[in-house]
Amino acid sequence: MTAATPERVSFNAPNGAHARSVDLVDMAEPGRLTLQPGWRWSEHVKPLAGTELCEAPHFQFHAAGTIGIRMADGTEIIAHPGDVTALPHGHDAWVVGNEPVVLIDWWGASNYAKGPDDGA
Repeated sequence: MTAATPERVSFNAPNGAHARSVDLVDMAEPGRLTLQPGWRWSEHVKPLAGTELCEAPHFQFHAAGTIGIRMADGTEIIAHPGDVTALPHGHDAWVVGNEPVVLIDWWGASNYAKGPDDGA
């Protein structure tokens, strides 16, 4: 970080969206994603992104809920609250169960739902 003064931003600021990113000096834009039960990347985001799988890499802290993740090679993991995941590009993800998933994404939220022509 090259800022001469400390910075503070809040994920709690209302913005009417389920994905919220914040901008800090010389850093990736961390974001908070809230995914509702029934959400699946391949059903809900794939049409927007225009790619077969999510092509944004992620570094995430899992604050609430359970999410399943399947990589292009078939490797599958289930992430729970308190977990941290590092995901390379090329994955699908879905909410497991009836509780919303809340993720703090330190790398990847700024490319959420962007397709290949959007810089993802």
